[in-house]
Amino acid sequence: MELYPAVDVQGGRVARATAPADDPLTVAGAFAAAGARWVHFVDLDRALGRGDNRAVAQRFLTAATLPVQVGGGLRTEAAIDEMLAWGATRVVLGTRAATDRALLERLLGRFGPERLAVGIDARDGRVAPRGEQEVLDLTALELARRVRDQGVRTVVYTDVARDGALTGPDVDGARGIARLGGGIEVIASGGVASLEDLRRVQAAGVAGAIVGRALHEGRFTLAEALACAA
Repeated sequence: MELYPAVDVQGGRVARATAPADDPLTVAGAFAAAGARWVHFVDLDRALGRGDNRAVAQRFLTAATLPVQVGGGLRTEAAIDEMLAWGATRVVLGTRAATDRALLERLLGRFGPERLAVGIDARDGRVAPRGEQEVLDLTALELARRVRDQGVRTVVYTDVARDGALTGPDVDGARGIARLGGGIEVIASGGVASLEDLRRVQAAGVAGAIVGRALHEGRFTLAEALACAA
C-alpha cells in the first residue's frame, strides 16, 4: 500500500500542524527525509471555496523533491493544466466536476489516466462534494463505477464527515470501490488516527492511504506509518 503524507495549506501556511507557521516545503522535506515516496498537497481554502493559495502551490510544485499528488477544489481544465505545468505528478479532479461526463472524458483524453485521478467525497455513502451543502442522489459506488467505465484508474475516496476528525477512515466504503475491479485503484482519505487504522485500510485491499492530521499531531511517525504500509 502506498502512503501519501499530506501537506494541507490554509491561509498560506500548513494547516493542522503543531507549528501552524511551518512552511509547506519544509514539511515536505521532512517527509522525504523520513522515506516518503509521495506527498499529497491540498489547498484547503480552494477546496472550501474560500479563496486559494496558488502562489504557495506554484512554489511548492516547482521545488518539491517528491512526486506530488494535488487535490483541493480542482474543477476546471485550466486549473488542472496549471498544476501539471507547475510540476504536479498527478491531479485529483474535484467530485462535482467528476459528475460531468463530458468534462471528464475531455480531461482523460488530454491528460490520461496516469496524471488524472478522481476525488469522490461522500457522506453516509452518498456523494457530497466538499464545500457544498448538497448531498447528491448518487452513491459513491455508483460514481466510482461510472468514472471507472470512462477510463479513470485512480480514485481518492473521502468520507467528508471523518476528514480531519481523527475518527478512523471509512474502510468499508473504500473496500467497496476497490472491489469494483476493472483496474481501478483506491486511495483512502479522511480520518486516519492510528497505525491500526492504516492496518485496517491495508487489509481492505486498497492501493493507498492519505495521512494528515495524525502525523502533524505526532500520533505516530511517518517512519512507523511507512513500515505499517509496507
